[in-house]
Amino acid sequence: MAIKDMVNKQRDYYYTESTKTYKFRKDALKKLYDAVSTYEDEIKEALYKDLNKSAAEAYLTEIGVTLKEIKYLSKNLKKFMKRKKRKTEITNFPAKSFISPHPYGVTLIMSPWNYPIYLTLAPLAGAISAGNTAIIKPSNYSSNTSDVIEKMIQDTFDNEYISVVKGGREKNQDLLNRKFDYIFFTGSTTVGKIVMEKASRNLTPISLELGGKSPTIVTKDSNIDLSAKRIIFGKLINSGQTCVAPDYVLIDEEVEEEFIGRCMQYINQFFGKKPLENEKYGKIINKKHYDRLVGLMKDQEIVVGGKTDAKQLKIEPTVLRNVSPDSPIMQEEIFGPILPIMTYKDINEAIDFIQKRPHPLALYLFTKSKDTINKVLNQCQFGGGCINDTIMQVASDYLPFGGVGDSGIGQYHGKASFDTFTHYRSVIKKSTLIDIPLRYQPLSDMKIKMIKKVLK
Repeated sequence: MAIKDMVNKQRDYYYTESTKTYKFRKDALKKLYDAVSTYEDEIKEALYKDLNKSAAEAYLTEIGVTLKEIKYLSKNLKKFMKRKKRKTEITNFPAKSFISPHPYGVTLIMSPWNYPIYLTLAPLAGAISAGNTAIIKPSNYSSNTSDVIEKMIQDTFDNEYISVVKGGREKNQDLLNRKFDYIFFTGSTTVGKIVMEKASRNLTPISLELGGKSPTIVTKDSNIDLSAKRIIFGKLINSGQTCVAPDYVLIDEEVEEEFIGRCMQYINQFFGKKPLENEKYGKIINKKHYDRLVGLMKDQEIVVGGKTDAKQLKIEPTVLRNVSPDSPIMQEEIFGPILPIMTYKDINEAIDFIQKRPHPLALYLFTKSKDTINKVLNQCQFGGGCINDTIMQVASDYLPFGGVGDSGIGQYHGKASFDTFTHYRSVIKKSTLIDIPLRYQPLSDMKIKMIKKVLK
């Protein structure tokens, strides 16, 4: 079916009002939950083919969190859908005021290749819970997983309600040239700018879940052993191909040596001394990204790892030291298993470094000092993060997730997923029993005096 016809068909279906009822939304969320459970084995197999994700990592970072998101929305759906009463000012007496949640309509969800299940189906759950229809555009890079998504959606929903479009740039362009009521995009900042430009032509509201160079600060008073363990954990999930992965480390120069030693220890503990031979160690998505990452390591001082395997598209967990702020690896999001380390003498140097760069999606701070925590939180702008941990802010249903500035627009997860795909309409229901004449012409001096008293 042509994309134009697909959009029109979904719009016609949306206007039937079918998607707006509580029962329809609840049933649709259950269907999505059951579909993910039914296709679990096929999803795992596809993720292994695309990214070499182990079954355990596939469940932990994709399937499990997706089911958790759907379950949370389903459990709280009735509460989220209720009108919210608001106070009515005396100027509108007698009346009642309320905010009414209303779906946007026909939505477009464009998802990336690095977490192709979670970053497709979690936004979809939000769109369903809010009462919208949805067209899904999964990444062309993770083709095996995209095939499973298409099959799963086709087996579960009518395409006039939810449908999948596969393909490359031509399909993306065709979709973005259509009029949608909301666009939810997850991907690179470069493509995000194109999506925003296209959306602006139709004044379409958007969410942009992007990325950036998420910094990690390690102070000398932190628990260095635990800091290294949690940073390596966050960095190497999905072989570093995570938008909120620690991109680089700013560490007090007094504890750099100890930190590097601990990093090596935990890399060996997690993946063995020969990670390239570990079947459960992930691969880079394709040759293009593999070559880019290999190029970023050129002329750098490698203190841990550094070996590569072009045939498997694998790169060892790698730690770099004495990295220059002007080096190529510090000019773009790494999105791979490479961790640059830079040192500082004073915490203000680290803060200044972060402040002068585009706002990151995440920031991680390892310290025992309350003063340092307050200082970093007050002075650094970022989407979200952790203190004394990495990544885990993404796993909470109670914390909205999203970037700021270069790292994104809008938030989702938990209730924020419902909110993102919902327009909250403000409504005043006025009584017809009384009609106070104060506002009507002619506005005499006496009326103006009374209006002033009311508005003060």
